[in-house]
Amino acid sequence: MTSFAYLLRTPSPIGRIELTSDGEAVTSLSIERGGLLPHDEHPERSTAVLDEAARQLDEYFAGARREFDVPVRFEGTPFRRSVWERLQHLEFGTLTSYGELGLSLGYSGYGRAIGGAVGANPVPIIVGCHRVLSTSGKVTGYSGGEGIPTKIWLLEHEGILLAA
Repeated sequence: MTSFAYLLRTPSPIGRIELTSDGEAVTSLSIERGGLLPHDEHPERSTAVLDEAARQLDEYFAGARREFDVPVRFEGTPFRRSVWERLQHLEFGTLTSYGELGLSLGYSGYGRAIGGAVGANPVPIIVGCHRVLSTSGKVTGYSGGEGIPTKIWLLEHEGILLAA
């Protein structure tokens, strides 16, 4: 039994992207890692919200879209959901740190927990977790695609150039 009703794959400059939906909202986005996606064994079955998400992703990668307006649905603890909801408000081309994110949510000193929640974001790119860096401004990890190189690509795509 699968945990989604609809599934769509779309090409992108960072590898194939796999989107899932419950029919009303996007419930996950996965970026290809090592040529594989989590649900490669399942056939595609799209729906309007996934078609729209794929269209908006194409526009984002083409440089014609700076924000997404497809509905997303988060499944997770209240703490994680609060982090993911805050990530939705990070604008294109802007950065924050795990510490600043925690502070904005009233969780000062919870950097590791904030990092875990950011890394578990089920809808990366659409919900811009790639815009969160360590307090020192370094890229310390990324759970999507090929990891740090994927995060750096996304940041550079948004005009954010990091010091080496």
